[in-house]
Amino acid sequence: MAEFNPYDEYAIEEAIQVRDKHGGEVTVVTVGSEEAEKELRTALAMGCDKAVLINIDDDVEEQDQYTTAKVLAEYLKDKNPDLILAGNVAIDGGSGQVGPRVAELLGIPYVTTITKLDIADGGNVTVVRDVEGDEEIIETSLPLLVTAQQGLNEPRYPSLPGIMKAKKKPLEELELDDLDLDEDDVEAKTKTIEVFLRRSGRRHRRRRGGRQHRLCPSDLLRQSV
Repeated sequence: MAEFNPYDEYAIEEAIQVRDKHGGEVTVVTVGSEEAEKELRTALAMGCDKAVLINIDDDVEEQDQYTTAKVLAEYLKDKNPDLILAGNVAIDGGSGQVGPRVAELLGIPYVTTITKLDIADGGNVTVVRDVEGDEEIIETSLPLLVTAQQGLNEPRYPSLPGIMKAKKKPLEELELDDLDLDEDDVEAKTKTIEVFLRRSGRRHRRRRGGRQHRLCPSDLLRQSV
């Protein structure tokens, strides 16, 4: 969380709105280094009640989505949260795995890429989910984990009073030992070998009767059959 993920902002905003409507407390939690404290303070300035930084960089050399999910689930397992909101994807890896993995480890239902959330009395929940531009309506119940998609809300900017209050709000820093975990418990299950950008498909030109014709990849495929 060295850079504020915009999808996390949607999750934070929704959490604050749910708290303001239904009561409760908003705790923002991240797994990262001390550099993430700045983003946590921003979340507190937006309106979160407290923040938790789980710093594992000194203990775990190789990390992946499993590592993050395992650490978060271990922290959350005895907190019994009614609702967990997470960003749909991280802007660096973009895998969208952490939220669903946390829900699986906690044994609670989850819905991804949500654009609307309604919580009724009794804990019944109606969620609208974005499915590649279409909508899927899902009915479920608390406890629940959801991941926030663009369009869920319009995140607020921290106000000056909010920034001042954030300096006094609690920010707890934990390490693996505090969660009764060691490196073997959270070691990465995957290893990134290479990251690269794919070359965009090129349009080829072929001369026919003195004129140039553009050929797209599908044309080349048809002509090769």
